[in-house]
Amino acid sequence: MDSSIIDAWKKVVDNLTLSIGQASVSLWFKGVKPISLNENTFTISVPNKFFSDWIEKNQQFNIEQNLKGIYSKDIKLEYKIEKDLSDEISKVNNITIHPVVPMPPVVKDQLNPKFTFERFIIGNSNRFASGCAEAVTKNPGKQFNPLFIYGGVGLGKTHLMHAIGNELKKNFPNFRILYVTCETFVSDFIEAIRFQEKMSAFKNKYRNLDCLLIDDIQFLTKNAGRSQEEFFNVFNTLKDGGKQIVIASDRPQDKLEVEERLISRFKWGNTVDIQKPDLETRIAILKKKAEEEGFSVPEDIVVFIASQIKSNIRELEGALLRVTSFIKFTNTPFTLDAVKIILKDIVVPEENVQITIDKIQKVVAEEYHLTVKDLKIKKRTKELAVPRQIAMYLARSLTDMSTTEIGDTFGGRDHTTVMHAYNKISKDVENDAWFAAEINKIIKLIKEDN
Repeated sequence: MDSSIIDAWKKVVDNLTLSIGQASVSLWFKGVKPISLNENTFTISVPNKFFSDWIEKNQQFNIEQNLKGIYSKDIKLEYKIEKDLSDEISKVNNITIHPVVPMPPVVKDQLNPKFTFERFIIGNSNRFASGCAEAVTKNPGKQFNPLFIYGGVGLGKTHLMHAIGNELKKNFPNFRILYVTCETFVSDFIEAIRFQEKMSAFKNKYRNLDCLLIDDIQFLTKNAGRSQEEFFNVFNTLKDGGKQIVIASDRPQDKLEVEERLISRFKWGNTVDIQKPDLETRIAILKKKAEEEGFSVPEDIVVFIASQIKSNIRELEGALLRVTSFIKFTNTPFTLDAVKIILKDIVVPEENVQITIDKIQKVVAEEYHLTVKDLKIKKRTKELAVPRQIAMYLARSLTDMSTTEIGDTFGGRDHTTVMHAYNKISKDVENDAWFAAEINKIIKLIKEDN
């Protein structure tokens, strides 16, 4: 294999580690290998269709953008699937029985102790889901059973599931709790039907629980054959026994590619969704993450990252880690301009949100009961100077305009005036929490003013 392809893929994986974390990379990319680059097509080998489906949905765009940066041209990612899981199931009757390899007698709960309710940042986008999740831990198996949580990638579904498990461990020390992904469930079942004497151990593992937390249920498709049938049986056994079931998905029940009888059962309990976090929640998440990691991040940089990365908490935290790591290891000054350069390949503006200087001036003027003309005239009264400086600060933070260009839009002011305004407001934001909240509110209004 061409070593340049291996080197290119290593760079891609290194960048993914910074944005989605080592745990996700180890889970989804450990078994992925680069195969070839044929003109504009980069082909990778994946263990099975679960992997290709997940990568295509969650990281294909990022991977193609990384490859574009490496090869200086548009690159299309394609997959070579090494093993078809449905084929494994359909061929079970023709498989030679191998010597039994016993399953471990004790099932580990697979819970991440770091994911707790205390560390879950609550905002308008997830308040109801968080409340229902906590309710489950107080009355498991009776209220909200099953609890079905759905929402986009990286919005906190997995965190909530682990938080439920960790809280149940505290409240009910003798509970048998298991967190698994749908992929793990299917893989365990395939292993059990390949080596028939493992089937008893498989059933003991999944049917004798007090709480089953199963993630990414969207991967349980009709193509999974007997795996879907087995999950149906596991679900019924636990539900009939009054045991708690929590299911997470990237889509609501009616959008799942499973049998109607499963969809019907998924609707028996309570369904909650998690939306994209608003600006205030994203800022709170970044501040919490910085505190946990021992980072001191200037307020204006927190606001910038939160205003640019809107849809995915993992990418939000990954961007913060990328910035702080780069600053730490290169001794680069911690400035907004430096951060913009560091994140230039992952900060992708939303297609529907175009922030212009006109929009910034309009929103700031309305917020301070002024006109846009007031921001441009030569008067220097405090009533005009502060809103004008805020508008200049936001123009510098939220657009790619130079200080000279910004100055021209404010009545032909010199670029040094813009820099003075930016530095002054940055300092005020860092030192005054109330003022920082005011700036955050204005940024939100600018984003919403489409």
